[in-house]
Amino acid sequence: MEYMKGCKDNQFDLAIVDPPYGIGASEMTMGSGKHKFTKGKRWDSQLPNGEYFDELFRVSNNQIIWGGNYFSAYLKPTPHWAVWDKLNPNLSFAEGELAWINKGKNLRIFKHYSAIADTYGGKIHPTSKPVKLYEWLLQNYAKEGQTILDTHLGSGSIAIACDKMGFDLVGCEIDEDYYNGAMKRLKEHQSQMRLF
Repeated sequence: MEYMKGCKDNQFDLAIVDPPYGIGASEMTMGSGKHKFTKGKRWDSQLPNGEYFDELFRVSNNQIIWGGNYFSAYLKPTPHWAVWDKLNPNLSFAEGELAWINKGKNLRIFKHYSAIADTYGGKIHPTSKPVKLYEWLLQNYAKEGQTILDTHLGSGSIAIACDKMGFDLVGCEIDEDYYNGAMKRLKEHQSQMRLF
């Protein structure tokens, strides 16, 4: 919030964000046991308030908001949704996730196994999303030369996707462990790219 308050109106072409859903995900095992960066963290204990969404809409022209189904009090109805089908049927946790999109291509589905098998340092955040998911979003909803905002960087998957595809990204993360883990993943990606 502090960062966005200092931004100009429409400073970013596109915001791709994954704010807390308020479902206590930081306390869940997500089917694979506790993650090393989860202990004692309660970042998902409540939803962002209306002020967050007001600022997000002010500083960005377009938005993709993961967990949009949890934020119906703050988001207008839209036919433009993205679905991440995790290809994990019949599990105790969600088989997919929804992203609210203010304008785009009606409902679209991206099928990719959960982020546990993702590259670049493995899973460091209990709700991380795959790099390929962010690549797909950028291919379908961003244009060359646009500037991207992520207010909840988490594991940094979007940073890797933006780096691979040449997008400028501003990412915010207040948790030092998650930030350090995300930067480690990004550096691993960049060092691999230099090898090739």
